[in-house]
Amino acid sequence: MTSVAPVSSAVPIAGPAAHPDRSFPRLHPRPAQGWVNDPNGIVFADGRWHVFFQHNAESARHHRIHWGHVSSADLVRWDAHPLALAPQYGGPDAYGCWTGVATLDAGVPTAVYSGVVDGSGRSQVVLARGSADLVEWTQDGVVAAGMPDDPRVIAVRDPFLFEFAGHRWAIQGAGLDSGDAAILLYGADDLTAWEYHGVWLTSEDPVAAGLPQANIWECPQLVRSGGSWAAVFSLWLDDQLTGVGHLVGSLALDALTGLPVFAPRSCGLSDLGGSFYAPQAVQADDRVLVWGWAKEVTPAGVLGRTQDECDAVGWSGALTFPRELRVAGDAVELRPAPELAALRASVLVAADAPGAHDGAPRLALPDQAEAVLTGSGSVRLLLGDQLVWEGQVCADGEVRVLLDASIIEVYRAGGVATTLRAYPSGSEEYRLELGPEVRVQAWALAIPA
Repeated sequence: MTSVAPVSSAVPIAGPAAHPDRSFPRLHPRPAQGWVNDPNGIVFADGRWHVFFQHNAESARHHRIHWGHVSSADLVRWDAHPLALAPQYGGPDAYGCWTGVATLDAGVPTAVYSGVVDGSGRSQVVLARGSADLVEWTQDGVVAAGMPDDPRVIAVRDPFLFEFAGHRWAIQGAGLDSGDAAILLYGADDLTAWEYHGVWLTSEDPVAAGLPQANIWECPQLVRSGGSWAAVFSLWLDDQLTGVGHLVGSLALDALTGLPVFAPRSCGLSDLGGSFYAPQAVQADDRVLVWGWAKEVTPAGVLGRTQDECDAVGWSGALTFPRELRVAGDAVELRPAPELAALRASVLVAADAPGAHDGAPRLALPDQAEAVLTGSGSVRLLLGDQLVWEGQVCADGEVRVLLDASIIEVYRAGGVATTLRAYPSGSEEYRLELGPEVRVQAWALAIPA
C-alpha cells in the first residue's frame, strides 16, 4: 500500500484577515479549518524547522487522524504543506496516524509513529519515508515494533528516539495491568526492527511518585540539557488528560546489561495551566525546543466552547509557541524561543515611557500582544470581566505574557510556563491590572512582512 502526498509549493499560513472567528490564533500556525492536537515529527533540516501535527481536516473532532505539516526558517513565518500521512485502508494505521517523531535514517527522512487499527489503546510502531524536502511521503505499512509480548502491558503508544553511548534507542509510553503508568525501552539501531527491552520506568518509582497519578504516560520525551537528562511525559488518568510532568536525572549504561538506565532525582509539572498537553521536544545540538498542544480547555470562571460551538466555527486545537527547555540543577525551565521577539510589531508601552516604572493600574491589550512585567507585586489578566490568570511578579525575575486571540502563554523566568485558553468576543478586550510596584513593557504582535 502506498500513499504519496501531491507535490505542492509551500504557501504562507493565513493572515489575520483571513479567518472570520476572532478567537482563531493568528500567530500560531495551523490550518484554517479542522482538528489539531499533538505536535509530531519535529525536525530541523536544511535550515528549516518542520513541524507535523495530528490533524483532521474534515471536522473539528478527533477522527481519522492524519499528519499535517508546516515549516519555517525563523520560527515566526510559517508555510503550509500538503498532508504528510494518512490512514491506509487495511494497513497498520487504518484507524489513524497518531503521535510519533521524525528522523534522518541513513539520510532519508523517516516518520516513526503510532499506527492504530481501532480505539483499544493498542498500537504498532509504523515507518514512512519522506522526500528530501519532507513534503512527499510514502507509506508502505512497515511495522518496526508491534505490541510487546508482555502481559503486563495493556496500552502503548507514542514512540520517541534518542542517541546514547553510540546507539539509537527508543521509548514508548504505556499503561500496565497494575494501573501504573510506564515507559518501555527498545533498541532501535535497525530502525525497521526494534528490540524490546522491557518496562524501563514506572509511576511507582519513588521520585516519579511525586507527580499526579496517571494510568498511562503518553508522549514520552528524553532530552539532554545542562549535563542532565529530562524525561517529559503527559499524564493520562481514566481517559482524562490531566497535565504534563517531567523527571530530571542522569543516564548511564548498566554494566551487566549494556542498557541505558535513567535515574531520576527530581520531578515537577512542565506547565501550570489546564490547556497544555502532549508536548514534543527536539534536540538541536545543545538546544532543546518544545511545542505542545493547546487544548480547548479554559480556567474556572472563563467561558469556554462546547463541542457544538467548535463544530460551528470549524476548528479546534492549536500548537503552542516554541519554547526553549533548560535544566538548571534539579529544575526544568521553559521560556519563549528568542526568535519570537521578531513578532513585536509596535510598542504599546515603552520601558522609558512616563509611568512605566511606576506601574500602570490598568493596561488594555489587543488580541495579539506581549507584556513583560518586572518589579514586584500582583498582576491579573482579564478578558472583559473574566479573570483569566493572576500571579505575582518577584523582584528577582520577570514574567512574560503572550496573547494570540484565544491562546495565552505566561512564562516566569526560572520556572515553567502556564498555557491558558479564553475566547474574546464582541467588545471584550484583554487588560492587565497591575500592582503599583509592577513595571511593564508591552508590544502589539504581528507576523513581519
